Amino acid sequence: MLTAAVLLVDQLTKVWAVAVLEPGVRRPLVGELFGLQLIRNDGAALSIASGMTWVLSLVATAVVVVIVRVSRRLGSRGWAVALGLLLGGALGNLVDRMVREPGPLHGHVIDFLAYWRLFIGNVADIAIVVAAVLVVWLTARGIHVDGTRDDRHHDEDPAEPDDATDGAR
Repeated sequence: MLTAAVLLVDQLTKVWAVAVLEPGVRRPLVGELFGLQLIRNDGAALSIASGMTWVLSLVATAVVVVIVRVSRRLGSRGWAVALGLLLGGALGNLVDRMVREPGPLHGHVIDFLAYWRLFIGNVADIAIVVAAVLVVWLTARGIHVDGTRDDRHHDEDPAEPDDATDGAR
């Protein structure tokens, strides 16, 4: 459900941006901090790998396949949210690469959310970044995709007896 919502909002906002915004013209919303500026990006984030759209399309397809496979083991709500956001974001940008000009596997991603003068992104990018932060947070807390947790604090709690020495007391 989350994946579908991200994909829908991403694609609807891109349709809106193409219909309303003039390519390359920045519309400030919060001074220089944030604005709207339509660009067509043939690369990845920050226009890295420009001109490598077909490679990025294949990578995004692989990411989608891996997420779908990993999702079969889901036992954690946090991981479900992270993977739902990641899948929705990956699909949002992959749809652009498949259906937008200049053609399948070479389509340019629609970006329109301008942050400072640093980069321009879209809703799919936001979902991917939030997913990445969640993945780091869940991993740091020792929470696995299947819902199991690392027992990192067992040795640190002196009030809890050690199974190996419990019977010796």
